[in-house]
Amino acid sequence: MQVETKVVPSDVLKRVRETVDANDRWRSQTINLIASENVLSPAARSVLDSDLQHRYAEGHPGGRYYEGTKYIDVIETLAREAMERVFQAGWADVRPISGTVANEAVFSRIVPQGSPAIAHTVAGGGHISHARIGALGKRTKNILSWPMQADGYTIDVDAARDLINTEKPSIVVLGRSLFLFPEPVAELRDVCRENGTRMLYDGAHVLGLIAAGTFQDPLREGADVLNGSTHKTFFGSQRGVMLTNGEDDKLNNKLDKGVFPGSSSNHHLFSLPALLVSALEVEAFGSEYAKATIGNAQALGASLAKRGFVVSMPERGYSASHQVAVDVAPYGGGKDVSARWCEQDIVCNMNLLPGEPGKNAFNPRGVRLGVQEMTRFGMGPDEMDVIADLMHASVEGTRDVRDEVKALRARFPEVRYGFKPEDLS
Repeated sequence: MQVETKVVPSDVLKRVRETVDANDRWRSQTINLIASENVLSPAARSVLDSDLQHRYAEGHPGGRYYEGTKYIDVIETLAREAMERVFQAGWADVRPISGTVANEAVFSRIVPQGSPAIAHTVAGGGHISHARIGALGKRTKNILSWPMQADGYTIDVDAARDLINTEKPSIVVLGRSLFLFPEPVAELRDVCRENGTRMLYDGAHVLGLIAAGTFQDPLREGADVLNGSTHKTFFGSQRGVMLTNGEDDKLNNKLDKGVFPGSSSNHHLFSLPALLVSALEVEAFGSEYAKATIGNAQALGASLAKRGFVVSMPERGYSASHQVAVDVAPYGGGKDVSARWCEQDIVCNMNLLPGEPGKNAFNPRGVRLGVQEMTRFGMGPDEMDVIADLMHASVEGTRDVRDEVKALRARFPEVRYGFKPEDLS
């Protein structure tokens, strides 16, 4: 049979390769301070490109709806077991393809339609999946905000207990997108249990810090479910995970069905081996990495404040996580400042700060900075001070810093805290 082939312009095909290569070159020369990103080790990257790109595996290992999954079953089982070890969890599901999909799975099975829920506002640091326009909002619009102390970052525990007693929510959500300090999990555990309220801890941003024991331990402190993205401070492939202490089989079964068939079918098998390698790296190097990350965040906060920036929470050392929040309204606001820094190859994101109206989302006062990626390339407190100086010079317009950024970045070309491809041989 004669098959007619449509001619694709060669310049378009060429542009695909050129654009991907251009992005790789540029990113390797930037200071990346996006708080929701990280990089894979060479070992993890080496197992991304495989036949698994083409395959399907609905269900669980040993109980699939497709044949041909015997090797996939091995990888998925090892990944689940590794995540259970790393988090000392009794139950884990590694099938969610993102943290938001993991949240969707929880909400879909344990939040009755229209029931009360409590979560952080977006301006208060909450993730969009916790909001009325996000995944939680698909189940209920009755989403109440956590009462906060005057600093805007700290939950008022007494008022929160009163709110839970009064509203008896089906779920409360702790954990944030702007996430500087631990949440009061243990302080709210008993009141939640007394009211039949489930507690979800969204640890997407701080998952690697939790794994290392350097932030807090939500499952031991009383959270029913710990969800997270696996590509931020947990430096794996872009996926999600759900974890419990394993003691509540009814809850585990609900969450299982929330993942499949609830929120996903096939679960992007190609990225599972990289998650497994990364989980083993967290076991081996996670504690050292997490301590360095937190130290770098505190150092960057102090260095920025020294240069006149308004950095949030100086009285608490600026941060206990990988993040720093900065009010850049004196320089034009988050949208303008983040764009100017990006032009100078310093990449971050604009961000609402506590107390701002939601309508400011596209022109907020603040920026959110994350040091986890630069830490993985081996930068330390001295480099954080240099970065603060480059940011200050750029925003003040005293000099073009692109060459200095490139020179700094060139000193740290290799990913640390990980394995090499030959370690897998």
